[in-house]
Amino acid sequence: MKKNISNILFITLLIFLSFEVLKESEIVISTVKSSLIIWQDNIFPSLFPFFIISNILIELHLPEILGVLFENLMYKLFRINGNASFIIFLSILSGFPSSAKYTKELLDKNLINSGEATKILTFTHFSNPLFVLGTLNIFINEKSIIIKVLLAHYLGNFIIGLIFRSYKISKHKKSEINIRDIINYPKYSFGNILSKSISNAISTLLLVLGTVTTFLILTSLINSILDIDGIYRVLINGFFEITQGLKSLESLNMSVYIKALLSTIMLSFGGLSVHMQILTIISATEIKYFPYFISRLLHALISIIIFYILMLF
Repeated sequence: MKKNISNILFITLLIFLSFEVLKESEIVISTVKSSLIIWQDNIFPSLFPFFIISNILIELHLPEILGVLFENLMYKLFRINGNASFIIFLSILSGFPSSAKYTKELLDKNLINSGEATKILTFTHFSNPLFVLGTLNIFINEKSIIIKVLLAHYLGNFIIGLIFRSYKISKHKKSEINIRDIINYPKYSFGNILSKSISNAISTLLLVLGTVTTFLILTSLINSILDIDGIYRVLINGFFEITQGLKSLESLNMSVYIKALLSTIMLSFGGLSVHMQILTIISATEIKYFPYFISRLLHALISIIIFYILMLF
């Protein structure tokens, strides 16, 4: 019975949204164009190179090499498989939703198990540093404040990792694999690796484009229906789509510190658009989404505290 009611409500909502799309067609078309510009100018340039590089490095067995080198450190800090170090390093450089992509790829190659994949996803929600610096620089003139936002966001992730260290603890045993043996594993030709990497990267980036566009349309329709402005508009934008939320902070007539604080919250939570991208990437796996969601709420709270402490110095 409950399922039938849910289906009826969902169908009703879709019909309502369809009418709104027709009614506000100019806004929808403008939003789609804006999403393409965001994807073209911000998302594609920052993610595409790293997706290509990461795929090639995985095929060249870098995760196993790093797993041998960092297995003791990773276990002492986070009680997790050393292969997870690859996801941490690459996620810091490329930003979300790349952590889900790398996690899924290592899971597919049996380099980590589903429990470890669920755990690593909770504390690898890193924003691309170039994206953060470029976006926040629009409305925050002081570079030192932007750096503090980044530090609060990054340190918050590692604290989440320590909080979740007792969750899904990996079995720890000294690796008997020699790095030289890993390097000498049979490999595909570089041409095959490159073509596979490009195809994989384009597929993921098109998924990101579709998700971002969908949530930008929803945000635009909500703003139009409710006719809201100011801080409420910014919060709704940030809740649904992080890029739009951060850019809309420029219009607020508030102190730079409040804008920086709101930026920290948005970056740490990620927005529903990022959450949907993560969900879509891990949908065909046994990776659980709920711990990721809870960790984002904790991440937002912890990052606020860290940012406040950093602003005292």
